[in-house]
Amino acid sequence: MTDVQALLDAAGADGMSKVVVGAVVHAHGRVLILRRSHTDDFLAGIEELPSGGVEPGEDVMEALARELAEEIGWAGPLRLDEGWVTHFDYVSGSGRRARQLTFGLAHDGQPIRLSDEHTSYRWIDPADADDSDLTEESVRTIRDWMARTNSEGDGRG
Repeated sequence: MTDVQALLDAAGADGMSKVVVGAVVHAHGRVLILRRSHTDDFLAGIEELPSGGVEPGEDVMEALARELAEEIGWAGPLRLDEGWVTHFDYVSGSGRRARQLTFGLAHDGQPIRLSDEHTSYRWIDPADADDSDLTEESVRTIRDWMARTNSEGDGRG
């Protein structure tokens, strides 16, 4: 099981003032990516993994469930990839140092219903991540997930 508190403590010790949660949502070896709306000032139009900020006083897993409900319309319990989480750091649109904690999550068959924050979505083979509009951090996150999944031999999804 992932020690989420240790991840939060490390983010604080590293001077991060914002925590973001994200997910490598996967099904049958493919990964869900979303295209940001062009009306957003921060990284408008790029492709990204479902993600969003943890609100003050909010538990990380509650934040992940809320963000997935908001961004892709998911409801219900999350089926996380046991023990897998990765992170990357960046400067947010408001200039804050942020750490994104990204968890693996099996798609449970629910339809994808996008919020106004995104204009489209698609499922990609992780090997094709370089041919997307994903940031370098997101590409590395997908590769990290793929490497772990391939080493386990579980069929990625």
